Amino acid sequence: MKMRPASVRVRLTLWYTLILAAIVAALFAGVFLVVRASLLGELGRQVESEFLAIARGLEEEPDELAEVETEMSGQIIQARRGEAVLFETAAFKAFGLASFRPSGTSPWQTVRTADGDRLRLRSGRTGSGLVLTVGISEKSVRHALRTLLLILLLALPAGLVLAAIGGSVLAGRLLRPVAAMAGQAERISAENLSSRLPIEDPRDEFGQMAGVINRMLSRLEASFDRLSRFTADASHELRTPLTVIRSVGEVALQEGLDPAAYRDRIGSMLEEVGRLSQLVDNLLTLTRADAGVVELRRKEIDAFALAAQSIEDLRPLAEEKRQELTLVSDGAARITADESTLRLALVNLLDNAIKYTPPAGTINVGVRVKDREVLIEVADDGPGIPAEQAPKVFERFYRADLSRSSQTGGAGLGLAIARWAVEANGGRIELESREGDGSTFRLVIPQTQVK
Repeated sequence: MKMRPASVRVRLTLWYTLILAAIVAALFAGVFLVVRASLLGELGRQVESEFLAIARGLEEEPDELAEVETEMSGQIIQARRGEAVLFETAAFKAFGLASFRPSGTSPWQTVRTADGDRLRLRSGRTGSGLVLTVGISEKSVRHALRTLLLILLLALPAGLVLAAIGGSVLAGRLLRPVAAMAGQAERISAENLSSRLPIEDPRDEFGQMAGVINRMLSRLEASFDRLSRFTADASHELRTPLTVIRSVGEVALQEGLDPAAYRDRIGSMLEEVGRLSQLVDNLLTLTRADAGVVELRRKEIDAFALAAQSIEDLRPLAEEKRQELTLVSDGAARITADESTLRLALVNLLDNAIKYTPPAGTINVGVRVKDREVLIEVADDGPGIPAEQAPKVFERFYRADLSRSSQTGGAGLGLAIARWAVEANGGRIELESREGDGSTFRLVIPQTQVK
Protein backbone atom coordinates (compact mmCIF):
# COMPACT_ATOMS: atom_id res chain seq x y z
CA MET A 1 0.00 0.00 0.00
CA LYS A 2 1.32 3.42 -0.96
CA MET A 3 2.17 5.46 2.13
CA ARG A 4 2.16 9.23 2.15
CA PRO A 5 1.76 11.91 4.81
CA ALA A 6 -1.84 12.80 5.58
CA SER A 7 -1.05 16.49 5.99
CA VAL A 8 -0.98 18.61 2.85
CA ARG A 9 1.42 20.94 4.64
CA VAL A 10 3.90 18.09 5.20
CA ARG A 11 3.55 16.92 1.59
CA LEU A 12 4.15 20.42 0.28
CA THR A 13 7.21 20.78 2.51
CA LEU A 14 8.61 17.41 1.40
CA TRP A 15 8.08 18.16 -2.28
CA TYR A 16 9.60 21.62 -1.88
CA THR A 17 12.62 20.20 -0.02
CA LEU A 18 13.18 17.36 -2.49
CA ILE A 19 12.98 19.66 -5.51
CA LEU A 20 15.28 22.18 -3.84
CA ALA A 21 17.71 19.36 -2.90
CA ALA A 22 17.85 18.23 -6.52
CA ILE A 23 18.42 21.79 -7.74
CA VAL A 24 21.08 22.57 -5.12
CA ALA A 25 22.82 19.21 -5.68
CA ALA A 26 22.96 19.89 -9.41
CA LEU A 27 24.23 23.42 -8.72
CA PHE A 28 26.91 22.16 -6.30
CA ALA A 29 27.99 19.50 -8.79
CA GLY A 30 28.25 22.15 -11.47
CA VAL A 31 30.29 24.42 -9.18
CA PHE A 32 32.61 21.56 -8.24
CA LEU A 33 33.19 20.56 -11.86
CA VAL A 34 33.81 24.15 -12.95
CA VAL A 35 36.29 24.78 -10.12
CA ARG A 36 38.02 21.45 -10.81
CA ALA A 37 38.36 22.25 -14.50
CA SER A 38 39.62 25.75 -13.66
CA LEU A 39 42.25 24.53 -11.18
CA LEU A 40 43.49 21.75 -13.46
CA GLY A 41 43.58 24.18 -16.35
CA GLU A 42 45.61 26.63 -14.33
CA LEU A 43 47.94 23.80 -13.31
CA GLY A 44 48.39 22.85 -16.96
CA ARG A 45 49.16 26.43 -17.92
CA GLN A 46 51.76 26.61 -15.15
CA VAL A 47 53.46 23.43 -16.40
CA GLU A 48 53.36 24.71 -19.98
CA SER A 49 54.91 28.02 -18.90
CA GLU A 50 57.75 26.29 -17.06
CA PHE A 51 58.31 23.90 -19.96
CA LEU A 52 58.65 26.77 -22.44
CA ALA A 53 60.94 28.74 -20.14
CA ILE A 54 63.30 25.83 -19.57
CA ALA A 55 63.24 24.86 -23.25
CA ARG A 56 64.09 28.43 -24.25
CA GLY A 57 66.92 28.56 -21.73
CA LEU A 58 68.43 25.30 -22.98
CA GLU A 59 68.23 26.50 -26.55
CA GLU A 60 70.06 29.71 -25.66
CA GLU A 61 72.67 28.01 -23.44
CA PRO A 62 72.77 24.29 -24.32
CA ASP A 63 75.79 23.71 -22.05
CA GLU A 64 73.96 24.76 -18.88
CA LEU A 65 72.32 21.36 -18.17
CA ALA A 66 74.22 20.91 -14.92
CA GLU A 67 73.17 24.39 -13.79
CA VAL A 68 69.53 23.58 -14.53
CA GLU A 69 69.81 20.32 -12.62
CA THR A 70 71.27 22.12 -9.61
CA GLU A 71 69.12 25.24 -9.50
CA MET A 72 65.79 23.46 -10.21
CA SER A 73 66.38 20.32 -8.17
CA GLY A 74 63.00 20.84 -6.43
CA GLN A 75 61.14 20.74 -9.70
CA ILE A 76 60.22 17.70 -11.74
CA ILE A 77 62.46 17.92 -14.81
CA GLN A 78 64.13 15.38 -17.08
CA ALA A 79 66.20 15.86 -20.25
CA ARG A 80 66.88 13.00 -22.65
CA ARG A 81 68.58 12.54 -25.95
CA GLY A 82 67.22 9.41 -27.50
CA GLU A 83 67.31 6.71 -24.85
CA ALA A 84 70.09 8.44 -22.90
CA VAL A 85 69.05 10.46 -19.88
CA LEU A 86 71.14 13.64 -19.79
CA PHE A 87 69.88 14.78 -16.41
CA GLU A 88 67.06 14.34 -13.88
CA THR A 89 66.28 16.59 -10.98
CA ALA A 90 66.16 15.21 -7.45
CA ALA A 91 62.40 15.74 -7.36
CA PHE A 92 62.03 13.70 -10.58
CA LYS A 93 63.92 10.86 -8.94
CA ALA A 94 62.10 11.23 -5.62
CA PHE A 95 58.71 10.61 -7.28
CA GLY A 96 60.03 7.33 -8.69
CA LEU A 97 59.90 8.33 -12.35
CA ALA A 98 63.11 6.54 -13.38
CA SER A 99 61.20 4.27 -15.73
CA PHE A 100 59.12 7.09 -17.27
CA ARG A 101 59.15 7.38 -21.02
CA PRO A 102 57.45 10.27 -22.86
CA SER A 103 54.45 9.31 -24.97
CA GLY A 104 54.91 9.49 -28.66
CA THR A 105 51.27 10.52 -29.30
CA SER A 106 50.48 13.20 -26.71
CA PRO A 107 52.66 15.82 -25.04
CA TRP A 108 50.56 15.56 -21.85
CA GLN A 109 50.56 12.63 -19.44
CA THR A 110 49.18 12.07 -15.95
CA VAL A 111 51.15 9.65 -13.83
CA ARG A 112 50.19 8.18 -10.46
CA THR A 113 53.13 7.60 -8.14
CA ALA A 114 53.64 4.74 -5.71
CA ASP A 115 52.38 6.82 -2.77
CA GLY A 116 49.21 7.78 -4.64
CA ASP A 117 50.23 11.24 -5.78
CA ARG A 118 49.25 12.38 -9.26
CA LEU A 119 51.70 14.22 -11.49
CA ARG A 120 50.92 16.34 -14.51
CA LEU A 121 53.78 15.93 -17.05
CA ARG A 122 54.55 17.91 -20.23
CA SER A 123 57.01 16.41 -22.70
CA GLY A 124 58.38 17.80 -25.93
CA ARG A 125 61.42 18.17 -28.14
CA THR A 126 63.49 21.34 -27.91
CA GLY A 127 65.20 23.11 -30.78
CA SER A 128 68.50 21.45 -29.86
CA GLY A 129 67.00 17.95 -30.18
CA LEU A 130 66.57 17.24 -26.49
CA VAL A 131 63.40 15.57 -25.20
CA LEU A 132 62.43 17.68 -22.23
CA THR A 133 59.86 16.60 -19.59
CA VAL A 134 58.53 19.08 -17.01
CA GLY A 135 55.94 18.13 -14.39
CA ILE A 136 54.11 19.35 -11.35
CA SER A 137 52.22 17.57 -8.61
CA GLU A 138 48.41 17.83 -8.49
CA LYS A 139 48.49 17.47 -4.72
CA SER A 140 47.62 21.09 -3.98
CA VAL A 141 44.79 21.04 -6.50
CA ARG A 142 43.41 17.76 -5.12
CA HIS A 143 43.58 19.16 -1.58
CA ALA A 144 41.69 22.28 -2.63
CA LEU A 145 39.06 20.17 -4.40
CA ARG A 146 38.63 17.91 -1.33
CA THR A 147 38.18 20.97 0.86
CA LEU A 148 35.60 22.42 -1.54
CA LEU A 149 33.75 19.08 -1.70
CA LEU A 150 33.67 18.86 2.10
CA ILE A 151 32.25 22.39 2.35
CA LEU A 152 29.57 21.60 -0.24
CA LEU A 153 28.63 18.33 1.45
CA LEU A 154 28.27 20.07 4.81
CA ALA A 155 26.39 23.03 3.33
CA LEU A 156 23.86 20.86 1.46
CA PRO A 157 22.13 19.17 4.44
CA ALA A 158 22.33 22.34 6.54
CA GLY A 159 20.74 24.32 3.73
CA LEU A 160 18.08 21.69 3.22
CA VAL A 161 17.16 21.69 6.91
CA LEU A 162 16.76 25.46 6.82
CA ALA A 163 14.82 25.18 3.55
CA ALA A 164 12.50 22.55 5.07
CA ILE A 165 11.81 24.77 8.07
CA GLY A 166 11.16 27.76 5.83
CA GLY A 167 9.04 25.63 3.49
CA SER A 168 6.93 24.40 6.39
CA VAL A 169 6.36 27.97 7.58
CA LEU A 170 5.47 29.14 4.08
CA ALA A 171 3.17 26.14 3.53
CA GLY A 172 1.43 26.91 6.80
CA ARG A 173 0.87 30.51 5.78
CA LEU A 174 -0.28 29.41 2.33
CA LEU A 175 -2.78 26.90 3.73
CA ARG A 176 -4.08 29.21 6.45
CA PRO A 177 -7.13 30.22 4.35
CA VAL A 178 -7.97 26.53 3.92
CA ALA A 179 -7.89 26.01 7.68
CA ALA A 180 -10.13 29.05 8.14
CA MET A 181 -12.57 27.76 5.51
CA ALA A 182 -12.58 24.29 7.07
CA GLY A 183 -13.30 25.73 10.50
CA GLN A 184 -16.16 27.86 9.18
CA ALA A 185 -17.55 24.96 7.14
CA GLU A 186 -17.65 22.82 10.31
CA ARG A 187 -19.91 25.41 11.92
CA ILE A 188 -22.37 25.61 9.00
CA SER A 189 -25.51 23.51 9.39
CA ALA A 190 -29.12 23.57 8.28
CA GLU A 191 -29.83 26.14 11.01
CA ASN A 192 -27.30 28.71 9.75
CA LEU A 193 -27.05 28.23 6.00
CA SER A 194 -26.77 31.99 5.66
CA SER A 195 -23.16 31.77 6.91
CA ARG A 196 -20.43 31.93 4.28
CA LEU A 197 -16.77 30.92 4.05
CA PRO A 198 -14.20 33.69 4.53
CA ILE A 199 -12.43 34.93 1.39
CA GLU A 200 -9.03 36.59 1.91
CA ASP A 201 -8.27 37.17 -1.76
CA PRO A 202 -10.97 36.42 -4.35
CA ARG A 203 -8.33 36.43 -7.12
CA ASP A 204 -6.29 33.41 -5.96
CA GLU A 205 -7.26 29.74 -6.20
CA PHE A 206 -8.38 29.48 -2.56
CA GLY A 207 -10.53 32.57 -2.94
CA GLN A 208 -12.08 31.17 -6.11
CA MET A 209 -12.77 27.86 -4.38
CA ALA A 210 -14.37 29.65 -1.42
CA GLY A 211 -16.46 31.68 -3.85
CA VAL A 212 -17.69 28.50 -5.57
CA ILE A 213 -18.57 26.94 -2.20
CA ASN A 214 -20.34 30.12 -1.10
CA ARG A 215 -22.41 30.14 -4.26
CA MET A 216 -23.25 26.49 -3.63
CA LEU A 217 -24.31 27.41 -0.08
CA SER A 218 -26.52 30.14 -1.52
CA ARG A 219 -28.21 27.60 -3.75
CA LEU A 220 -28.60 25.21 -0.84
CA GLU A 221 -30.05 27.97 1.29
CA ALA A 222 -32.52 28.85 -1.45
CA SER A 223 -33.43 25.16 -1.84
CA PHE A 224 -33.96 24.80 1.91
CA ASP A 225 -36.11 27.92 1.92
CA ARG A 226 -38.20 26.57 -0.94
CA LEU A 227 -38.47 23.21 0.80
CA SER A 228 -39.58 24.88 4.03
CA ARG A 229 -42.17 26.97 2.21
CA PHE A 230 -43.29 23.94 0.24
CA THR A 231 -43.69 21.88 3.41
CA ALA A 232 -45.57 24.68 5.17
CA ASP A 233 -47.83 25.34 2.18
CA ALA A 234 -48.48 21.64 1.61
CA SER A 235 -49.33 21.18 5.29
CA HIS A 236 -51.73 24.11 5.12
CA GLU A 237 -53.37 22.89 1.92
CA LEU A 238 -53.75 19.37 3.30
CA ARG A 239 -55.08 20.61 6.63
CA THR A 240 -57.88 22.69 5.05
CA PRO A 241 -59.89 19.83 3.44
CA LEU A 242 -59.23 17.58 6.41
CA THR A 243 -60.59 20.25 8.74
CA VAL A 244 -63.68 20.64 6.58
CA ILE A 245 -64.24 16.87 6.49
CA ARG A 246 -63.89 16.63 10.27
CA SER A 247 -66.15 19.62 10.91
CA VAL A 248 -68.90 18.36 8.60
CA GLY A 249 -68.69 14.90 10.12
CA GLU A 250 -68.84 16.17 13.70
CA VAL A 251 -71.83 18.40 12.95
CA ALA A 252 -73.62 15.57 11.21
CA LEU A 253 -73.10 13.30 14.21
CA GLN A 254 -74.25 15.90 16.71
CA GLU A 255 -77.42 16.91 14.86
CA GLY A 256 -80.39 14.74 14.08
CA LEU A 257 -80.78 15.07 10.32
CA ASP A 258 -83.04 13.51 7.77
CA PRO A 259 -81.58 11.30 4.99
CA ALA A 260 -81.49 14.18 2.49
CA ALA A 261 -79.46 16.32 4.87
CA TYR A 262 -77.09 13.44 5.52
CA ARG A 263 -76.64 12.96 1.79
CA ASP A 264 -75.83 16.68 1.52
CA ARG A 265 -73.23 16.40 4.29
CA ILE A 266 -71.69 13.31 2.73
CA GLY A 267 -71.60 15.08 -0.65
CA SER A 268 -69.69 17.97 0.92
CA MET A 269 -67.27 15.54 2.49
CA LEU A 270 -66.74 13.76 -0.85
CA GLU A 271 -66.04 17.09 -2.53
CA GLU A 272 -63.29 17.77 -0.01
CA VAL A 273 -61.97 14.22 -0.45
CA GLY A 274 -61.80 14.85 -4.19
CA ARG A 275 -59.98 18.11 -3.61
CA LEU A 276 -57.60 16.35 -1.22
CA SER A 277 -56.96 13.55 -3.73
CA GLN A 278 -56.23 16.08 -6.47
CA LEU A 279 -53.81 17.92 -4.20
CA VAL A 280 -52.00 14.70 -3.28
CA ASP A 281 -51.79 13.70 -6.96
CA ASN A 282 -50.30 17.10 -7.84
CA LEU A 283 -47.77 16.87 -5.01
CA LEU A 284 -46.83 13.36 -6.10
CA THR A 285 -46.36 14.55 -9.70
CA LEU A 286 -44.02 17.37 -8.62
CA THR A 287 -42.11 15.10 -6.27
CA ARG A 288 -41.54 12.53 -9.01
CA ALA A 289 -40.54 15.32 -11.38
CA ASP A 290 -37.97 16.66 -8.90
CA ALA A 291 -36.59 13.16 -8.41
CA GLY A 292 -36.30 12.67 -12.18
CA VAL A 293 -38.20 9.36 -12.13
CA VAL A 294 -40.91 10.36 -14.61
CA GLU A 295 -40.43 8.23 -17.71
CA LEU A 296 -41.15 10.18 -20.89
CA ARG A 297 -42.26 8.33 -24.02
CA ARG A 298 -41.76 10.79 -26.82
CA LYS A 299 -43.47 10.27 -30.12
CA GLU A 300 -44.74 12.40 -32.97
CA ILE A 301 -48.17 13.84 -32.20
CA ASP A 302 -50.57 16.39 -33.67
CA ALA A 303 -50.71 19.51 -31.48
CA PHE A 304 -54.15 20.45 -32.84
CA ALA A 305 -55.61 17.04 -31.96
CA LEU A 306 -54.04 17.25 -28.50
CA ALA A 307 -55.61 20.67 -27.91
CA ALA A 308 -59.02 19.53 -29.24
CA GLN A 309 -59.09 16.49 -26.96
CA SER A 310 -58.07 18.56 -23.93
CA ILE A 311 -60.84 21.07 -24.65
CA GLU A 312 -63.45 18.32 -24.91
CA ASP A 313 -62.30 16.85 -21.59
CA LEU A 314 -62.81 20.18 -19.80
CA ARG A 315 -65.84 21.43 -21.73
CA PRO A 316 -68.30 20.24 -19.03
CA LEU A 317 -66.58 22.50 -16.48
CA ALA A 318 -66.85 25.46 -18.85
CA GLU A 319 -70.50 24.73 -19.58
CA GLU A 320 -71.31 24.84 -15.86
CA LYS A 321 -70.21 28.51 -15.94
CA ARG A 322 -71.74 29.10 -19.39
CA GLN A 323 -68.28 29.79 -20.81
CA GLU A 324 -67.40 29.41 -24.48
CA LEU A 325 -64.34 27.35 -25.49
CA THR A 326 -63.01 27.95 -29.01
CA LEU A 327 -60.14 26.35 -30.93
CA VAL A 328 -58.34 27.92 -33.88
CA SER A 329 -55.46 26.41 -35.86
CA ASP A 330 -53.31 27.51 -38.80
CA GLY A 331 -52.94 23.95 -40.06
CA ALA A 332 -50.77 20.92 -39.38
CA ALA A 333 -48.56 21.31 -36.34
CA ARG A 334 -46.52 18.18 -35.61
CA ILE A 335 -44.40 17.93 -32.49
CA THR A 336 -42.35 15.18 -30.84
CA ALA A 337 -43.23 14.94 -27.16
CA ASP A 338 -44.64 12.77 -24.40
CA GLU A 339 -48.36 13.08 -24.98
CA SER A 340 -49.48 12.48 -21.39
CA THR A 341 -47.21 15.08 -19.77
CA LEU A 342 -47.89 17.69 -22.46
CA ARG A 343 -51.62 17.08 -22.13
CA LEU A 344 -51.21 17.55 -18.37
CA ALA A 345 -49.71 20.99 -19.01
CA LEU A 346 -52.51 22.00 -21.39
CA VAL A 347 -55.26 20.69 -19.09
CA ASN A 348 -53.83 22.68 -16.18
CA LEU A 349 -53.80 25.84 -18.28
CA LEU A 350 -57.41 25.27 -19.39
CA ASP A 351 -58.51 24.48 -15.86
CA ASN A 352 -56.82 27.65 -14.62
CA ALA A 353 -58.53 29.70 -17.36
CA ILE A 354 -61.97 28.23 -16.54
CA LYS A 355 -61.51 29.01 -12.83
CA TYR A 356 -60.60 32.66 -13.32
CA THR A 357 -62.77 33.51 -16.33
CA PRO A 358 -66.09 35.01 -15.21
CA PRO A 359 -69.40 33.26 -16.05
CA ALA A 360 -70.44 33.59 -19.71
CA GLY A 361 -66.86 34.49 -20.59
CA THR A 362 -64.75 33.23 -23.51
CA ILE A 363 -61.62 31.10 -23.57
CA ASN A 364 -59.73 30.97 -26.87
CA VAL A 365 -57.25 28.20 -27.67
CA GLY A 366 -54.96 28.66 -30.66
CA VAL A 367 -52.46 26.36 -32.33
CA ARG A 368 -49.97 27.86 -34.79
CA VAL A 369 -46.45 27.50 -36.13
CA LYS A 370 -43.83 30.24 -35.91
CA ASP A 371 -40.10 30.05 -36.58
CA ARG A 372 -40.04 26.23 -36.50
CA GLU A 373 -41.84 26.21 -33.17
CA VAL A 374 -45.40 25.15 -32.37
CA LEU A 375 -47.32 27.60 -30.17
CA ILE A 376 -50.35 26.43 -28.18
CA GLU A 377 -52.03 29.49 -26.64
CA VAL A 378 -54.76 29.63 -24.01
CA ALA A 379 -56.27 33.13 -23.75
CA ASP A 380 -59.00 34.11 -21.28
CA ASP A 381 -60.84 37.34 -20.48
CA GLY A 382 -60.39 37.02 -16.74
CA PRO A 383 -59.05 39.64 -14.32
CA GLY A 384 -55.45 39.37 -15.56
CA ILE A 385 -52.28 39.25 -13.51
CA PRO A 386 -50.39 42.31 -12.22
CA ALA A 387 -46.98 42.75 -13.86
CA GLU A 388 -45.08 42.47 -10.57
CA GLN A 389 -46.69 39.10 -9.86
CA ALA A 390 -46.32 37.57 -13.33
CA PRO A 391 -42.81 36.07 -12.74
CA LYS A 392 -44.04 34.31 -9.58
CA VAL A 393 -47.17 32.59 -10.86
CA PHE A 394 -45.22 29.47 -11.87
CA GLU A 395 -43.90 28.98 -8.33
CA ARG A 396 -45.45 26.25 -6.23
CA PHE A 397 -48.36 27.28 -4.05
CA TYR A 398 -48.16 30.85 -5.33
CA ARG A 399 -51.54 32.51 -5.91
CA ALA A 400 -51.88 36.05 -7.16
CA ASP A 401 -55.25 36.56 -5.47
CA LEU A 402 -55.66 34.55 -2.27
CA SER A 403 -59.32 35.43 -1.85
CA ARG A 404 -60.24 34.33 -5.37
CA SER A 405 -58.05 31.23 -5.07
CA SER A 406 -59.87 30.18 -1.93
CA GLN A 407 -63.15 30.56 -3.76
CA THR A 408 -62.01 28.56 -6.79
CA GLY A 409 -60.36 25.87 -4.67
CA GLY A 410 -56.96 26.18 -6.29
CA ALA A 411 -53.79 25.19 -4.41
CA GLY A 412 -51.33 27.04 -6.63
CA LEU A 413 -49.73 23.92 -8.15
CA GLY A 414 -51.29 23.80 -11.63
CA LEU A 415 -48.97 26.32 -13.30
CA ALA A 416 -45.91 24.80 -11.62
CA ILE A 417 -46.89 21.41 -13.04
CA ALA A 418 -47.55 22.97 -16.46
CA ARG A 419 -44.09 24.55 -16.54
CA TRP A 420 -42.39 21.30 -15.57
CA ALA A 421 -44.38 19.31 -18.14
CA VAL A 422 -43.54 21.57 -21.08
CA GLU A 423 -39.87 21.97 -20.06
CA ALA A 424 -39.54 18.19 -19.74
CA ASN A 425 -40.51 18.02 -23.42
CA GLY A 426 -37.85 20.53 -24.47
CA GLY A 427 -40.21 23.52 -24.61
CA ARG A 428 -41.03 26.56 -22.53
CA ILE A 429 -44.05 28.37 -21.17
CA GLU A 430 -44.72 32.09 -21.62
CA LEU A 431 -47.21 34.51 -20.11
CA GLU A 432 -48.73 37.71 -21.46
CA SER A 433 -51.12 39.48 -19.15
CA ARG A 434 -52.37 42.88 -18.14
CA GLU A 435 -54.37 43.50 -15.01
CA GLY A 436 -58.06 43.73 -15.89
CA ASP A 437 -57.51 42.58 -19.49
CA GLY A 438 -57.17 38.81 -19.30
CA SER A 439 -54.17 36.50 -19.63
CA THR A 440 -52.57 34.45 -22.39
CA PHE A 441 -50.49 31.41 -21.51
CA ARG A 442 -48.37 30.03 -24.33
CA LEU A 443 -46.75 26.59 -24.65
CA VAL A 444 -43.80 26.72 -27.07
CA ILE A 445 -42.52 23.36 -28.36
CA PRO A 446 -40.00 22.69 -31.17
CA GLN A 447 -41.76 21.65 -34.38
CA THR A 448 -41.05 18.21 -35.82
CA GLN A 449 -39.27 18.73 -39.11
CA VAL A 450 -40.66 16.84 -42.10
CA LYS A 451 -38.03 14.53 -43.61
